[in-house]
Amino acid sequence: MKSPLKFGDLPDTIADEDALEELMSRPPQWLCDKLGSLNGDIVVLGVGGKVGPTLARMAKRAAPDKTVYGVARFSDPDIRKRLDDWGVETVACDLLNADAVETLPKAANVIYMAGKKFGTDEDRSFAWAMNTHVPALVAKAYRNSRIVAFSTLCVYPFAPVAEGGFSEEVEPGPTGDYATSCVGRERMFSFFSRQFDTPGRLARLNYAIDMRYGVLHDIAGWVKDGTPIPVGTGYASVIWQGDAIAQILGALAHTTTPTTPLNVGGPEHMSVIMAARAFGRHFGKEPVFEGEVQPDGWYNNTLEAQRLYGYPTVPLGVMIDWVADWMQRDMPSHDKPTHYEERAGSF
Repeated sequence: MKSPLKFGDLPDTIADEDALEELMSRPPQWLCDKLGSLNGDIVVLGVGGKVGPTLARMAKRAAPDKTVYGVARFSDPDIRKRLDDWGVETVACDLLNADAVETLPKAANVIYMAGKKFGTDEDRSFAWAMNTHVPALVAKAYRNSRIVAFSTLCVYPFAPVAEGGFSEEVEPGPTGDYATSCVGRERMFSFFSRQFDTPGRLARLNYAIDMRYGVLHDIAGWVKDGTPIPVGTGYASVIWQGDAIAQILGALAHTTTPTTPLNVGGPEHMSVIMAARAFGRHFGKEPVFEGEVQPDGWYNNTLEAQRLYGYPTVPLGVMIDWVADWMQRDMPSHDKPTHYEERAGSF
């Protein structure tokens, strides 16, 4: 395995998707140490999404002596093949099937990634089933394991940006079906954590940055195309995807009973206008803005994660340079906007 990623080792450019996946899945040394200290294997539920394969690969690289299971429906066979090639043991399963969930490998360490966001308003019942019913099935099936579950910053009410964002002690106040069902997900894991004394953590993720999608990709695309940039949501907490998944995997070593939330994101709130102007300098274009920056939005702070892990490896300026370089070379995109600018909770 290549040496753990360090700030001084960051490349000036990311050559292609293979190099990107290798870089994002390279674990820091502290994660190798934390996972190595835990007993048992690791299962990643909902591994088939944008982030899941990278997370499972990092887990395997950080803990090569553990079996890492990747569970999904695998409607895309290419994802399953990649995971198999990386040494992840794949298991096909529809997590809505309660009987099938009970037959899954009972690993001591669980990363729960399944859920439904985009298209929620097209079929609210399916989103609620994925975001609340499936967590209940999983929480019961894995009641003797550690469970770190993905959640979202959208569970919070709007916070004044001038105050730095809400900490984990602030009670949820969701807007819209997506955010409300995500609170339901948290409540299910919390309920069963109390019932069975299951240790866990609820990772309230902000915006992870991959070259192929993410808030920076959205902003850079608008600048490059000359599209007016909405600035109502004037700030965003962004974090390199490799740093985000390392922190979430690391949370397996910092579980609590009952489970508690942990905000995962950048140490600062990035100004959308600042980032757009930085991309404008890269592209030789003047950004166009529309609307007015509002004083509040979905903002939380990551002080607790910083206490556990230190600062992220990849700073904001490097992420901006990487995304600009990637887009200037017309490299692949997932074509999946984050909709970070959404303020009404409609996804």
